[in-house]
Amino acid sequence: MKLTIAKNELNEAIQQVAKAASSRPAIPILGGIKFDVAHHGVTLTASDTDISIQSYIPSEQGDRIVASVDRPGSVVLAAKFFAEIVKKLPADDVEIEVGERYQTSIRSGSTDIQMVGLDPEEFPVLPVLNENEIIRIPGDLLKTMVRETIFSASTSEQTPILTGILWNLQGSELKFVATDRHRLSTRTATVEANPDYRFSNVVISARTMAELSRLVPDSDEPVEIVVADNQVLFKTGNLLFYSRVLDGTYPDTSKIIPQVYKTELVLNTKSLTDAIDRAYLMSREEKTNIVRLVTLDNGMIEISSSSSDLGKVTEQIDVASLNGEPLRIAFNSKYMLDALKVIDSERLFIGFTGPMSPIIIRPTDAPYSLHLILPYRTTG
Repeated sequence: MKLTIAKNELNEAIQQVAKAASSRPAIPILGGIKFDVAHHGVTLTASDTDISIQSYIPSEQGDRIVASVDRPGSVVLAAKFFAEIVKKLPADDVEIEVGERYQTSIRSGSTDIQMVGLDPEEFPVLPVLNENEIIRIPGDLLKTMVRETIFSASTSEQTPILTGILWNLQGSELKFVATDRHRLSTRTATVEANPDYRFSNVVISARTMAELSRLVPDSDEPVEIVVADNQVLFKTGNLLFYSRVLDGTYPDTSKIIPQVYKTELVLNTKSLTDAIDRAYLMSREEKTNIVRLVTLDNGMIEISSSSSDLGKVTEQIDVASLNGEPLRIAFNSKYMLDALKVIDSERLFIGFTGPMSPIIIRPTDAPYSLHLILPYRTTG
């Protein structure tokens, strides 16, 4: 194998796929990037078996020759070192040549690096998915759906299924759900799909979704998604991203979302966010994050928190509307802030069914988004 390739394009592809290479591989091959070189272009692949990322560099882009191939071939090179060294190479072009026993020479300007390569035949084979049913969603919308749900996923490996985001598709309506049993976030969007196509209980690791979100362009360029029994494939541009589906059954969360409320508030999102942010500073010092919300007779609400060492924060906020029973409730201010900070709407609705029942938060102009927080039981 021998080729000369533009450093910028090579570096970009390496940075994309290296995210899938294992940092502590059980076998050395999983810590590598596989190069498949053909006359039409170069394909780079990395996999830790949970996720696999593949990037394709065409030999020509418009009038420009990106890769000039003398001898096609394949090799696997250690991802961490190769990713670092390519960034630091001095010239605009990189020559890569593989000799006997996969000994690899990397030349750029006056730099000559010798690397030990691995047998590409030992590299895991990417899954072959039936692409009869494809979902298309704009990249920026997919990123928004991830951003508005991912923080509610569990970080505890004691319940592995809850470390993921649940996907359900009914016709052209795709719904994400994430919960750690203390809070829950849902986001629904209309996607391009066969109206008769549906699936449920597809759960993808939140860490994987975060990684995917970083690779997806922040534009309306569509991402194509193929869902199989135990794998999901995402296609965007020249990038393929495979993710394993988490094993297990996601709990049915639909029954915990109340449909009627004893107390309803509509208020300015920024005013509430800022007030809780200030109260959070005090509650954080107490290491409880507890903030209290009380409805007042004058039609306002009071936000407060206290610390035995520092003192107390109390703030009253105007509300656009307050209906129902008087309320006194305590909640985790960090959880509330996480939800408030992903709400882009100017106003939000908060519904309460009692001091020990779930708190529901949603934008007033966005019925496709919802957050739930369980309150704290406190004394006094």
